[in-house]
Amino acid sequence: MPLNALALVCTLKPSPAESSTEVLAREVLAELADHGVTCDLVRVVDHDVRFGVSTDEGDGDGWPAIRRKVLDADIVLLATPIWMGQPASVAKMTLERLDAELSETDAGGRPTMYGKVAMVAVVGNEDGAHRVVADTLQALNDVGLSAAAAAGTYWVGEAMGSTDYKDLDKRPEKTRAATRTAAVNAVHLARLLRDAAYPKS
Repeated sequence: MPLNALALVCTLKPSPAESSTEVLAREVLAELADHGVTCDLVRVVDHDVRFGVSTDEGDGDGWPAIRRKVLDADIVLLATPIWMGQPASVAKMTLERLDAELSETDAGGRPTMYGKVAMVAVVGNEDGAHRVVADTLQALNDVGLSAAAAAGTYWVGEAMGSTDYKDLDKRPEKTRAATRTAAVNAVHLARLLRDAAYPKS
């Protein structure tokens, strides 16, 4: 069976607005697809996701449908812009909703996020990409996802600049190389974890 990847795009812009975050996320998915991975993408802000830390906040909450996609994924990419040196509020809300998985288990008694591989993609026009990648990977690891080597890719423009990633005429080779490496390593780890699941603790 092919591996499945899900990109959770945490731009603040609802569709159909163009999003640099989504552009980079789609580039990551394209690299994963080159390795036989089936890919899907959700722009979180397009869904009525409620604030909270449960699997379902009720009253039309949009998270349960997204959660089902997360549960079906072998690789989960969280893509976020940088705002004021931080992951976007949509990314933080998404991580808070994933926090509910700490008390959920699969049929084997393992936490539901065990066996899933985490990736992070970050865009912004200011410094802080390393911190955002680190904070986001730590949060994803806390709920049970595993990070392969070099699990993050990013692009950061000139401080206080006005150029967006989506508007670049050519993608920087360093970003392209980081994206390729993150994808290859994520696929490698996901295959290993599929063949040898974490033990029940």
